[in-house]
Amino acid sequence: MMLRLNGSLITTLLAGLLLVGCSANLSTLDDLLAEREPTQRERVMGIREALELGATRAAGELSQRGGYAESSLYRIELPEELQSIAQRLRQFGMGNQLDEVERLMNRAAEHAAGEAREVFVDVVRDMTVTDALGIIRGHETAATEYFRDRSEGVLKQRYQPIIESNLRQIGFYSYYQDFLSVYQQLPLSNKPDIDLEQHVLNRSLDGLFRQVAVEEGLIREDPLGRGSRLIERVFRQ
Repeated sequence: MMLRLNGSLITTLLAGLLLVGCSANLSTLDDLLAEREPTQRERVMGIREALELGATRAAGELSQRGGYAESSLYRIELPEELQSIAQRLRQFGMGNQLDEVERLMNRAAEHAAGEAREVFVDVVRDMTVTDALGIIRGHETAATEYFRDRSEGVLKQRYQPIIESNLRQIGFYSYYQDFLSVYQQLPLSNKPDIDLEQHVLNRSLDGLFRQVAVEEGLIREDPLGRGSRLIERVFRQ
């Protein structure tokens, strides 16, 4: 009986020593990997991971209710050329309708932002080694510019019907028509054309890419905390 107990105790001690040894070896391996220059494959993997993280976070944040409407940076307002006219319309008692038009424009942009993630993931998958190296060696918004160059056209195609559909579903056009009917009766010359759908589309994409740039900056500043060990190795080289 005593021998069995001693045997079990010895087995436990040996197992513990092996675990400690393995842990030490793994720690040493991590240190060695951290010191070694990343391979090209690792560079591409790290950049892809960083891009997907940053883009997903940006799209996720802006797709939440209030992502645009409650943001001092991204809130979509009436076009600048209409601001003076909007003030006149408020004097005609159109203040509530104007406020609702802006609220609904922002809500449509928030709905559309949810589509961005899938497009960004496709862009990441198509990235080449040359693309990845260019981003690593580029300036602080190189990844964002890469995204915008590769995805803006596709995003516009995806956003357009979503924004139009959401504007229609959430009652935007009834307020918009009220706005237009009064606007058309104003005794003003050289009235600017009003295409609020296109305005929402452009402003929503501008906000999206600005937020992608913010996320990129955070990852570059703290690649381990905001990313992973692989991302840190890639950006620290």
